[in-house]
Amino acid sequence: MEKSYLESYPDKNGYFGKYGGAYIPPQLEKAFEEINEAYDKLSKSHEFLSELKLIRKHYQGRPTPVYYAKNLSEYCGGGQIYFKREDLNHTGAHKLNHCMAEALLAKYLGKTKIMAETGAGQHGVALATAAAYFGLDCEIHMGEVDIEKEHPNVVRMQILGAKVVPVGHGLKTLKEAVDSCFEAYISQSDTALYAIGSVVGPHPFPKMVRDFQRVVGIEAKEQFFEMTGKLPDNCVACIGGGSNAMGLFSAFIDDPVKLHGVEPLGIGTKLGQHAASLTFGEEGIMHGFNSIMLKDEKGEPAPVYSVGSGIDYPSVGPEHAHLSQIGRTIVGTCDDADAIDAFYKLSQLEGIIPALESAHAVAYAMKLAKENPKDSILVNLSGRGDKDIDFVVEKYPIPTK
Repeated sequence: MEKSYLESYPDKNGYFGKYGGAYIPPQLEKAFEEINEAYDKLSKSHEFLSELKLIRKHYQGRPTPVYYAKNLSEYCGGGQIYFKREDLNHTGAHKLNHCMAEALLAKYLGKTKIMAETGAGQHGVALATAAAYFGLDCEIHMGEVDIEKEHPNVVRMQILGAKVVPVGHGLKTLKEAVDSCFEAYISQSDTALYAIGSVVGPHPFPKMVRDFQRVVGIEAKEQFFEMTGKLPDNCVACIGGGSNAMGLFSAFIDDPVKLHGVEPLGIGTKLGQHAASLTFGEEGIMHGFNSIMLKDEKGEPAPVYSVGSGIDYPSVGPEHAHLSQIGRTIVGTCDDADAIDAFYKLSQLEGIIPALESAHAVAYAMKLAKENPKDSILVNLSGRGDKDIDFVVEKYPIPTK
């Protein structure tokens, strides 16, 4: 019997085709081997899976609904747009799906602390929430630019009991936060778990985070079919590292559904003006994995930019690189202006304020709907925009309806 895609990838060494793997310092090899062995065991454990299921139902409020955006669909004058409402997941984004599971894994391993990087702050808030739930210490590394931009989430992390470590070197955003957290983790790996915030990093994290996020796609597939009697023609999600996208895509990979990953085009196509790794990047290794990345003239990770702090990353999850290479996904882009327009359109037409990251997927879906009037489009609305409202209204005046 032929294996399904998810059974086939990654291989035992963590590779999706030629992308993935574990490129880590010798002093971390034991820690990552321990994590891999524990996850391999726990992913088959009824006790672990049952506890996770109860947490998702009674604490996170899952399943989140699929919603038909009638007003937005009519405005676009074309295809029918649906949203998987991950903004209604506890803490306001999809991130808690893997954070609760990673914290549960940390408890199983006997760790007393979880630590991570964050860009938009959604992963940081989710991990701080998981730490509070399980009685663990929590340390979050965050670039100073993002701290200023995403102030509400910084306050939330601190209220939840997390230590927020400001990162002041380089561009002071997501890449530097990852660098800082990895460096800090080296001396704490005996007592702490680095809970990577996306489908990036050394094996087993791209696989593990995908598997924990699969709940999004599994629910959405069943809900959409119940609503329409069919599968969607298109699935759309924004991509930075790509956890929300893999969460949705994973349920549809073996189905005749078009999968669209939307990268941030920022303010232009020149290096430093965007974070569209798959569109403009090349093969390279950073943060412990091989994927497609944006490089400067020295071959180092290039400076990146996006109005969405959670997607301004110079690489992308190795599975996304693989799916793009084999032609299974369609890679699109969305610039700042269209993301802001979609942010306000969805707010004023549907009463839903999206995260700026999610607004990239919304903008792309709006164009897709106009161009494909007979199609259905299922968008992963990966987060809510509470964290962004102060920044947005200061920089981009509220349009009149």
